[in-house]
Amino acid sequence: MKLPAFSELILFEDEDYVVLNKPPFLATLDERFGGAQNILRLAREHYDDIQACHRLDKETSGALALAKNPAAYRHLAMQFENREVKKVYHAVSWGVHEYEGLRVDRSIETTTKGKARLAYKGKPAVTLVRTLETFARHTLLECMPITGRMHQIRLHLMYLQAPIVGDTVYGGEDFYLSSLKKKFNMKQGEEEQPFIKRFALHAAQLTFAQLNGEPVTIQAPYSKDFRVLVDTLRQYK
Repeated sequence: MKLPAFSELILFEDEDYVVLNKPPFLATLDERFGGAQNILRLAREHYDDIQACHRLDKETSGALALAKNPAAYRHLAMQFENREVKKVYHAVSWGVHEYEGLRVDRSIETTTKGKARLAYKGKPAVTLVRTLETFARHTLLECMPITGRMHQIRLHLMYLQAPIVGDTVYGGEDFYLSSLKKKFNMKQGEEEQPFIKRFALHAAQLTFAQLNGEPVTIQAPYSKDFRVLVDTLRQYK
């Protein structure tokens, strides 16, 4: 995977914070195995003391905030802890659903293998879900997590029986264009590939208070694979 230049990822920057549009397939922090490139390592080539204020799953694209100094890090970390940061995600789910500010309140616990599950004895988890657009067999959803549990949106959408396209861990199947396109022809000997090679989840917007107390809202344009998926589904309403 060829990475774009770091400067091309920057959505917002001031003296304290940098907000990046994280590409899919790039981890936020060092992973347990191997020395694969990640966002924090890339950022430290440009800023000495930078720290990630939160994480996005490796496959999730979109707005990710980093702090350039310890005071800025503490300031934003406290906002995340106090649930004062507004996060808006877009997801492409299986099925046609009409939600208008639906509140999903289902506790989550992490399991030993880097996964999570819904559990009555887990930690409280709340997500607000709203339909943005419906297609022939899919829905573009807006998801606002009030809490920040591991894999929260993915689990809550699975609970709604609206699993995310490509999220084979939590009930979502891969999407193949042949399932919508009647005259879909492959070259002989070729096998059809999933239309998007990850789960279709994008961190579209982030709102937090800067060190001076001023709120800032950053929008993250869709990554190419997510944009092409939505544009293609629009052709089959």
